[in-house]
Amino acid sequence: MGKIVVVGIGPGSFEDMTPRARHAIESAQVVAGYKTYIGLIEPLLEGKEVIGTGMTQEVDRCRAAVEAAASGKDTVVVSSGDSGVYGMAGLVLELVLQLPKEQRPEWGGVVAGVSAVNAAASILGAPLMHDFAVISLSDWMTPWELIKKRAALAGEGDFVIALYNPKSRHRPDYIFEIQKILLQHRSPDTPVGIVTSASRAKEQAVLSDLGHFTEEEIGMFSMVIIGNSNTYVQDGYMITPRGYKIAGK
Repeated sequence: MGKIVVVGIGPGSFEDMTPRARHAIESAQVVAGYKTYIGLIEPLLEGKEVIGTGMTQEVDRCRAAVEAAASGKDTVVVSSGDSGVYGMAGLVLELVLQLPKEQRPEWGGVVAGVSAVNAAASILGAPLMHDFAVISLSDWMTPWELIKKRAALAGEGDFVIALYNPKSRHRPDYIFEIQKILLQHRSPDTPVGIVTSASRAKEQAVLSDLGHFTEEEIGMFSMVIIGNSNTYVQDGYMITPRGYKIAGK
């Protein structure tokens, strides 16, 4: 039997990939992943068998990776950011555990990566210094009504809110609905940061507020971070106080 490892490659650049993640990829015989993410690590793939598939083909891709490992090949499944945050870690582990014990590849574990929410926050300043909630607006796996409920409860609880998958051509209006929900719980001047392609070549960041952030360019590679009632912007930095007492403030 081979070994299968699920690896978070970080938000995009090699500088944000952990040494452990790089070592796992370099040591593998087979690397599986979404084609866009495979492209981000192409320099590491020379001489390796690559299983690359498109969006919505996650089950087929992960099943093929598990089969490759079960056949004796050391295999890595890559996800962007952290593979345990909207990544492939859970799916791969479920597929491995479905097999009879004598047919399972060795489970090499999950290699943590820098999540997109961490990368985006670091670009904006310090917006995640207190309790926060992470919500994906993709309804591919989760009913839209449940997503809205989670957003409303996070708004009521005064969490900083980070939105993954905030907008796509298939659901261009969801972000406006979330905006309306959150405006029921916090001020229109609540700071909002939008980071697109964090840690990649086309990285962009903009600061706005809850009343106007939907006027900015937002896409599938954007991360939206909405402050809580204490979040503020100063000199271009978004800050959510933790509560430390600072002289003069």
